[in-house]
Parts: sequence; C-alpha cells; structure tokens
Amino acid sequence: MRAIRVASAALLGVTALTLASPAAHAAVTDNSVTSFGFSVVPSTIAAGGQVTLRVDNCNDDTRVSSGVFDPVTIPKGQSSTTAKVDWDAEPGAAYRVTFTCGGENGHTDLTIAGGNSGNPTHYPVPIQRGVHAGEGGSVAGFDLKEIGLGAALIAGSLAVAYHFSRRGTGGDNA
Repeated sequence: MRAIRVASAALLGVTALTLASPAAHAAVTDNSVTSFGFSVVPSTIAAGGQVTLRVDNCNDDTRVSSGVFDPVTIPKGQSSTTAKVDWDAEPGAAYRVTFTCGGENGHTDLTIAGGNSGNPTHYPVPIQRGVHAGEGGSVAGFDLKEIGLGAALIAGSLAVAYHFSRRGTGGDNA
C-alpha cells in the first residue's frame, strides 16, 4: 500500500513540474514588428508602376530596399518617398521590401500585378515563398508571475508528496 502512495505522490510531483514549466517558451520573432511604422502603397502594382513608401516614428534616415526597385532613402523628418518598380518585375511575384531605421529592420511584401492586357487568358504565377531561415529566436527575460506560479506549484506538490509519504507510517497496512 505504501508503494501506491509513493507512486501517486511521485506522479503528482512530475505532473506539477510538467505543468509549471513554460511550454515552448521560444517564440518566432517577426521582423515586420518594429518600433516604427512603415507601409508600401499600393501593395499590389503593375511592373513599371510607382509606389509610395511611408514611414512613421523614425528619428533617423530610413533606407528602403527591394529587389524590384533601386534603394531609396526617406530623410529624417519626412514621412514618405516614391520608387519606380522595375519593368522586368515578374507578374504575380511577391518581392520583400525592407525598411531600415536606426539599425532596426522591418519588412513587408510588394506584389506585382499579374496578367497581360493583350492576353486575357494569362493568369498570375502563384506566389511562392520559401522558408525564411535565421529569423527565429527566443524570448529573452524572466516573467516573475510564471516563476512564482511555478515555484508555488513545485512547493505544493512537494508538500503533498511529503504528506502522503508520512501518512500511515504507524503500521496501518490494511
């Protein structure tokens, strides 16, 4: 009977430890979340068209680059500039546009409109995006609420395990 009590207490302790540990605390960081705002207007455009590049809350010059237009700079104090999309941009493709402000990067996609007015049966090529390797990370820092809750659960499970292991030691085997 004592073995059942000890096994139950051990199982309770393992369960408490499992629930107290943060489940997959590593989170994927998204480079599109920055301390400054940015956008490309319009987000879908025909090859050869002109886009407006906007930035908010950046206290430095903002460099904007993409594989579909020449790099441009939005000077400190201004909120927008324009860029001309290359004529040879692939219809239906999505190009990454990167905004760099004070060493911080953010990105969004610019899609090239598909179709050809001379060929109405032409459909845009589906957007193909591969894995963006190297953009993951883990959340740094400690959450005191989680640490406190985990410590409380561990202490409680140890107290219960101790209580069950000490209960009935007086020779009561029935």
